[in-house]
Amino acid sequence: MPEGDTLFRTAAVLDEVLAGRQVTAARGRAGGVALGRVVGSRVERVASVGKHLLITFSDGLALHTHLRMHGSWHRYRTGEPWRRSPRRAVAVIEVPRAVAVCFDAPTVELLDARAVEVHPALAALGPDLSGADPDLDEAMRRIRDPSRRGLTVGEALLDQRSQAGLGNVYRSEVCFIERVDPFAPVVAFDDATLRRLLATGARLLAANRHGHGRTTTSEPGIGRLYVYGRSGRPCRRCGTPIRSRVTGQLPRRTYRCPTCQPDAAGTAVPRPASAGVAR
Repeated sequence: MPEGDTLFRTAAVLDEVLAGRQVTAARGRAGGVALGRVVGSRVERVASVGKHLLITFSDGLALHTHLRMHGSWHRYRTGEPWRRSPRRAVAVIEVPRAVAVCFDAPTVELLDARAVEVHPALAALGPDLSGADPDLDEAMRRIRDPSRRGLTVGEALLDQRSQAGLGNVYRSEVCFIERVDPFAPVVAFDDATLRRLLATGARLLAANRHGHGRTTTSEPGIGRLYVYGRSGRPCRRCGTPIRSRVTGQLPRRTYRCPTCQPDAAGTAVPRPASAGVAR
């Protein structure tokens, strides 16, 4: 699933070719969103909100997409062949000299722009950590909400209602950088540690908003990622084999180094020693 930095770059590219231009043609998939309603209007702005993307039009409508695991936006010059089958297109917006195509996204809806603020998914989002000045105080308030007491800190970092933008890659990388056990409960951490995790997540998102290829490592020549996707391979710090484990209501694989991030690492309240980590 694309994370906040990817959506930020996608929005920036689309905004460059769409914003300020009149829509000459638009369509959705058969039986899908009625994008023809925006033909003749002008694209006002393309912006990302966490993992969501919004295109607003001068006629008071807004196109909302969420890409999930397989969706993507492409930009083409007028007449340029598409890199995917037109049958997979769920939204097409044409302006002079450019075409924007959304493929395979499961969430594609046309909203009254005034309804965006009360949209169930969008209104519930926490502060966007991929934004220019994320509200870490509000993110802290949300991550400390009693409804998240039962979550592990790794799960809480994925909860877009506490902070938006972080995904599965970043939660593993952030916890490794801060030497935190991602499987320890939120309630076991003090405020200073939780705030460091959020600040590091925001820093990494900002560093990768305009880059080519996501990079979380700071040492030159060691690769782009510390632990994500490296199960069984040596830790870049200590050489211990990286381990991984699938957890959460929406099962996702989390990676960690058992030496650099032992059980209860970073917590103020230690967990029982019997709580192990599966390979």
